[in-house]
Amino acid sequence: MERVVEILREILEIPSPTGYTREVLAHIEKKLSEAGVKTHYTNKGALLAYNHSEPELVIAGHVDTLGAMVKGILPDGHLSFTRVGGLLLPTFEGEYCTIITRSGKRFRGTLLLKNPSVHVNREAGKKERKEENMYIRLDELVEKKEDTEKLGIRPGDFIAFDPKFEYTNGFVKAHFLDDKASVAVMIDLLLDLAGELEKLPVAFFFSPYEEVGHGGSAGYPPSTKELLVVDMGVVGDGVYGKETAVSIAAKDSTGPYDYEMTSKLIELAEKKNIPHVVDVFPYYGSDGSAALRAGWDFRVALIGPGVHASHGMERTHVKGLLATKELIRTYIEEKFGV
Repeated sequence: MERVVEILREILEIPSPTGYTREVLAHIEKKLSEAGVKTHYTNKGALLAYNHSEPELVIAGHVDTLGAMVKGILPDGHLSFTRVGGLLLPTFEGEYCTIITRSGKRFRGTLLLKNPSVHVNREAGKKERKEENMYIRLDELVEKKEDTEKLGIRPGDFIAFDPKFEYTNGFVKAHFLDDKASVAVMIDLLLDLAGELEKLPVAFFFSPYEEVGHGGSAGYPPSTKELLVVDMGVVGDGVYGKETAVSIAAKDSTGPYDYEMTSKLIELAEKKNIPHVVDVFPYYGSDGSAALRAGWDFRVALIGPGVHASHGMERTHVKGLLATKELIRTYIEEKFGV
């Protein structure tokens, strides 16, 4: 498989629900360090990667994914939960997950409807899939709340769902391609550019809190003039996104992106025959939205590989990943004359 797909597989296998991203960031930090790329963390926990003393262009993607958190322990020892981010519960029903305790212990479980057996519950298919009607079935011999407490599981422990990665006919299927598909593209490009980064005023920003709305609000180098956000391109009714292309977002629900940056991206995609679409996303926000709301004085644009069935069982294509990588590379070359 293409290197970008292998990188994507690696990072998908590392759980990173919003608020618990240290493991995947450590993996990225190590990979980049081995390639000679300097990295450091912001106070808030984002990872910055660059070798130039004053980066002007920042490429940003988020490593945090949807997930859940233990809300309480039920009388029978199993778990109630609260969603982290916009988890689409019907799509995650029946999925296996890992409960990660504050002490580092890990336990397995499954997200299910309460009283899920159709042999005793004729309303199982009609019940609304929402938090109060569902629970985490814990794969431990527990019968009461105290049994689970003895295991060390507490409210506030993170719940990470299995990604279910599969690569077939160029398609990548998995949970959490939003936004690990873009992160894989960024890492792949960084590995290509590693030897040139000292002369390139470009930084890469790996955000840990995008799914809850404030990931891109802080931590950029003070020399930043432009922010190019790389997040999933929407595929579905009413939009033009394709899994085999890079989406260039002119506007999302938070407003239009920078006219000059967006126009230049469209121009370069057309000039280089990069598979692309220009689109408007109806229910969407990004780290760029958070940065603009926070008052940062730089221009912001948004691109990303087309991802089908967002916040569910997502799918993209290697052609979309490579188109995104090529557009970022072309933008850097055009801007800095590489």
